[in-house]
This record gives sequence, structure tokens and C-alpha cells, in this order.
Amino acid sequence: AAFAISLLFHMTQTEVCPSSCNCKSLGEMKGLHIDCSSRKLTEVPALPVNTKRLYLQNNSLTSVPPGALDSLRSLEEVKIFDNPWNCDCHILYLKLWLEDVSAPSLANIRCATPAPLKKKPLSQLTGNELGICKRLLPIKCLQFFWRDLILIAGAITTLILVAWALKFSKKLVCQINLSQ
Repeated sequence: AAFAISLLFHMTQTEVCPSSCNCKSLGEMKGLHIDCSSRKLTEVPALPVNTKRLYLQNNSLTSVPPGALDSLRSLEEVKIFDNPWNCDCHILYLKLWLEDVSAPSLANIRCATPAPLKKKPLSQLTGNELGICKRLLPIKCLQFFWRDLILIAGAITTLILVAWALKFSKKLVCQINLSQ
């Protein structure tokens, strides 16, 4: 019975293995070793949640869609270097994910494009260098800017009216006292 369970467990493991990768079980309940290195991949394949070791190095990956790696909660090792990373705004997800999951892997990643960032380590990338971000952010920022500006103007107007009302009420009290 234990052999049947083990066989069934191994079969379920290999069923979820991406076809473009080589998967090895690390033993019952320990997870998977997934080797997708040197496969000319242009996108990250759908990966099983019990992935412990993930090798994606030496492919043709330029970016990783936001959220694509979030389900890999039991990941212990990731190698993702030697890919032609396009270091624009869309690389931010990978940078932040690697900062949380694997700082050593982040240190090994170099940008391929755009030209001014070629060979620059992803870990040293600053917000100013992510040119598209400047074009993506302002639309939402402007909405908040105008909302905040209107709120501030409303608050200042209210304060001015209250101050004017207080000053006017003092004059009124003084005039009443004088007339009596």
C-alpha cells in the first residue's frame, strides 16, 4: 500500500511538471526540483506550488508577469540568471520578488536592455532608471493630486470662513455692548 501511495504521489508530481522542464521529486512531502534551464524559454511556465528548487537560468526570459511566482511559497532555491532581462517598469515585480525570496539570485541578474542599462545588476536598479514607470504612474497620481488639492483648498476655505465668522461675531458683540 505504501508503494502504491508513493507511486501515486510521484505520478501526481510529474503530472504537474511543466512539459518544457525536467522535474525530480525530493521525496514524499518535500517538494520538487524543477530544472527549466537552457530550454530557450521565452516565458516562465506554470509551476507546481510545491516547487522547492527552481532553475530557469540560461533561457530567453525578458520579464516575469506580476504574480507569476507568488504561489511558490515553499521555494528554497532559485537560479534565474543568464537571461536577456528587459529592465523596464515590468521588471519591478521580479526585482521585488527576488528581494523577498532570494537575494543571492538577485545579485546574479544583469539587464540586457534597454541599452543604457546593459550589464547593470538588477539589484542596483533605481526607480529613476525604470523609464516606463514614469509614464505609467502619473495618471493615477494626478487623480490623487487633484483630489488632495481640492480637499486642501476646501479645508483652507473653511478655516478662513471660521476665522472671518469669529472676527465678525466679536465686532457684533462689541457693537451690542457699545450701544447698550
